[in-house]
Amino acid sequence: MIGDTIGVEEEYHLVDPETAALKNCPQLSARALAGSLGDRLRPEMLNSQLEAATPVCADLDQLRRAIVDMRRQASSAAAEAGAAILATSTHPFARLGEIEIMSRPRYDLLRRRFRALLGEFNLCGCHVHVSVPSLDVAVRVMSLARPYLPTLSALTGSSPFHESLDTGYESFRLMWLALWPQGGAPPPLDSAQTYRQTVKTMIEVGVIGDPSEVLWDIRPSEKYPTLEFRAADVCTDLDDVVVYAALVRSLARVLGERAAADPVRPGVADPVLRAARWRAARHGLSEMLWSPSRNQLVPASIAVRDLLAELRVDLERRDEYVMVDELLTQLLTRGTSASRQRRDFAATHDLTVATRRSVELSGALS
Repeated sequence: MIGDTIGVEEEYHLVDPETAALKNCPQLSARALAGSLGDRLRPEMLNSQLEAATPVCADLDQLRRAIVDMRRQASSAAAEAGAAILATSTHPFARLGEIEIMSRPRYDLLRRRFRALLGEFNLCGCHVHVSVPSLDVAVRVMSLARPYLPTLSALTGSSPFHESLDTGYESFRLMWLALWPQGGAPPPLDSAQTYRQTVKTMIEVGVIGDPSEVLWDIRPSEKYPTLEFRAADVCTDLDDVVVYAALVRSLARVLGERAAADPVRPGVADPVLRAARWRAARHGLSEMLWSPSRNQLVPASIAVRDLLAELRVDLERRDEYVMVDELLTQLLTRGTSASRQRRDFAATHDLTVATRRSVELSGALS
């Protein structure tokens, strides 16, 4: 069944614990690559990054505990290298010249193919894996999920600052990924066959080397029997990860039922979806968002409540609705990580102080 299990992957920046400056830790990356940090921690493309993954989880309580555990493991491994983890999708004041790409044949190939796009890639994200019974089901759910991706991503913005500048976006990461030819929202596809043919053509054109290089906001996983939601910034606050994952899994279940009942449903036009995605990245929860159920722009809080209303029956069936409603209300009241970072900077006029606060929250595991 769709959504029987769920898992979360998070990417973190590695920073100096005192100054919050970006910290390259090549030995830590090498240990992660060799598997000596355990099966929860993995290297990322940059020596200043670390990826952590939960085990396969059956319910939200188990998932929360797993996220706490993986952040503790990541924090412990980082501390051994004299670093701390920062769960924001951009490092607020690091310069691109500071990043070091790991020396691996895969990354050397990507560097030759994408040149400056790769050299300026200093982003972290959150990926949620929802179990699916087949690739056909994954592709149908992926296509039906397209209109909902902007609302989901608006809940997670954590990248307002880049190279010491306020970008004007809640998720600068989401806009940066749109520059990549294999990034953005997926095309509307109707079967595993059309998905495989699309990926095959992308390989033949030379934009990707294999399916794992597809950077769509949602895609079937090549490694696991899951649908991977990739639209989210990495969430600084633990509660935001949990509620985002809960919504993603519920949406997959609901859309799976719709796909089974009516496999041919009209979708949102690509130009409208691109505009909705831009608005979510630009304003997050602070302005208007596209509501798929109303087919129009509405205040962000209403768009979020519209999504919750579509998922209510499914969430109530699994005794998850009350918790999700409470966490969403909390998020709508206090705002995203991006809005909190801006408040911290406005209060101190010091990005170092504001970034230190994000470091503290990244390790606040209660």
